[in-house]
Amino acid sequence: MTRALTQRQAELLTRLEALFLTEGFGHLTLDDIAGRLHCSKSTLYALAGSKEQLAVRVVGRYFKGAAERIEKRIAGLNDVRKRIGSYLAGAAEELNKASAAFIADVSDFPPTRATYERNARAAAERIKAFIQDGVELHVFREVHATLFAEMAGLLIESIQTGVLTKRAGVSDAEAFTALGELLLDGLQRTGAHQRE
Repeated sequence: MTRALTQRQAELLTRLEALFLTEGFGHLTLDDIAGRLHCSKSTLYALAGSKEQLAVRVVGRYFKGAAERIEKRIAGLNDVRKRIGSYLAGAAEELNKASAAFIADVSDFPPTRATYERNARAAAERIKAFIQDGVELHVFREVHATLFAEMAGLLIESIQTGVLTKRAGVSDAEAFTALGELLLDGLQRTGAHQRE
């Protein structure tokens, strides 16, 4: 069982998250981090046993916080189309907080990459649930919800890693908006789809 954080430790984690999101973490040593945050290395060791464990903790905290903020954003939205659009817009906003250096460091370090991949899978599961809700409510046409969600998940991953945005020459926010349009336009019930 882990001990509850002191107020100072919680504040330190918040500042550490901001530092990592801005600059990444791969190039920083514990001495660098302690100097930047005006704390001792022993204070950092109270949060995690090593720089690598600290990175895992901070990355996990970032993704957990992002997921909570996105869920709060969509709470109470009954229209499944608005839920998907707001969910993806929230994901775009959260990712805009992360620098390219942070995303690259997360991707390059296997333990943080695993956290990132769990987050991407969870996002795909949420989208799948939204699609299934829309199909059951006859808002969306009958589709293979798992397949659509997995395709959306791959696109989210491609946006998060910068591959799609670099190839298309767009921002993360523009890519998420386009993903929302692609999903919602592809799922809508119109014309021939309504007669099926």
